[in-house]
Amino acid sequence: MPVDTQHPEYAAMLPLWNRARAIHAGEDAVKNGCETFLPKPTGLTDEEYEAYKTRANFYNATARTTTGYIGMIFRRQPITVYPQSQAIFPTFETDTDLLGTTLEGYAKQIAHEVIQVARAGTLIEWNDTLDRPHCVHYQAEHIVNWRTQPVRGKSRATLIVLRECTAVPGADDEFSTEYEENYRVLRLVPAFEGGWEYLSELWTVETDETTRQRTSRKIRETKALRLGKPLQAIPFVFHGARHNRAQPDKLPLEDLISVNLDHYRLDADYKHALHFTALPTAWAAGFGKEANLTLGSGRILMTEDPAAKLGYLEYFGHGLNSFEKAIERDEKLMAVLGARLLESQKRQAETAEALRIRQGGEESILQNIATTISDSITDVLRWVCWWTDRTPKEATPDKLPDKITTFRLNKDFGTNAINADDLKAIVESWQNNAFSQDTLLELLRKGEVLPEGRTNAQEKQLLNKEPRKQGMEESR
Repeated sequence: MPVDTQHPEYAAMLPLWNRARAIHAGEDAVKNGCETFLPKPTGLTDEEYEAYKTRANFYNATARTTTGYIGMIFRRQPITVYPQSQAIFPTFETDTDLLGTTLEGYAKQIAHEVIQVARAGTLIEWNDTLDRPHCVHYQAEHIVNWRTQPVRGKSRATLIVLRECTAVPGADDEFSTEYEENYRVLRLVPAFEGGWEYLSELWTVETDETTRQRTSRKIRETKALRLGKPLQAIPFVFHGARHNRAQPDKLPLEDLISVNLDHYRLDADYKHALHFTALPTAWAAGFGKEANLTLGSGRILMTEDPAAKLGYLEYFGHGLNSFEKAIERDEKLMAVLGARLLESQKRQAETAEALRIRQGGEESILQNIATTISDSITDVLRWVCWWTDRTPKEATPDKLPDKITTFRLNKDFGTNAINADDLKAIVESWQNNAFSQDTLLELLRKGEVLPEGRTNAQEKQLLNKEPRKQGMEESR
């Protein structure tokens, strides 16, 4: 089988990913999908279907929800912890992928992918010229095949096939752009003495013009080293919504996407009905077939038939009301499924407990996504730390002690900024020895007065460096 053979789970998920991509891209992409997203009504010609599609409006609740979720997750700056000995990290944080993307920007890119299609990948590569590692981002559609198996008692990826499209100048015109498609194969193969080694191969797929048979050809093979020894794991990290395993995950907004498309189809039918029923139609009787009738206050209509009549046909009924109610129902359902930002500011009466439960359910999805991405980005940083540091002898990054390197995204999606009265009351309570200074600092941190990443010890160091007011000193 050729190198571009797709994993069965990849083939099953690809239509869902393509649908999610089109929805997030907006109205033009959805309408370009034609009957994939908007079935053609029976009896319409191609020209009539084009007009039917043009009249419809795509209300992109899905993309707006994704933007809102990203804003909630990155409402606070991510917290990065790494060993002080890692001199590479300031450089890595400002340029994670050698394209000028900061670590926070790279994490935001991963979050966009995970919320949209619940899948992304990061390959950690070593740049010999700069003598440092960097990240290479892969979308879900580019991770075409994989295989996992137990390695030293832990399930690891032993094969990953990545599709790569590289822009190159045109063969006949230097100003034109062509795309060259290759496949990067990452392997973990048995080595001597019961060990393993990581190999990176570049492949291309060629098609015989006569037989149309496709064959694969390996272009080159490289072996990554650390301390002169091959890597014993593939430096690739999967990013997901509920887990970071190789298997694809369910799309977080899959239900919202389905309702969003239903809303689009209802709007198309509603606009189609309006087009034919909203404007009154003039009718005449008793004027003769050859009469040239024109309407307007400056015209005179003449006939010899005293029973001649003129009038308008107007649509009366509840058919359009059914469309309006169905559209309104979909909009409310989209709000329930996650588009809280789309709801009107005025709500019906709702108890505090009901509001807490409803918002808690919505936030639990975000919290799970933020936790999973935090874990996967932490794995990326551990690879960077392990590969850069020459002193640890551990065979793989997961052998490093926990908490040496961590990356943590915000999981507090509410606005908890403390007001002036509450701040005054908290400080006065501390001055009256109602609680410790550590508790005071924690309350101020939760009230968004102190930055999230600063520890109590660091805050106390800053306090000791600054002159304090007399009243504050006496209270302490």
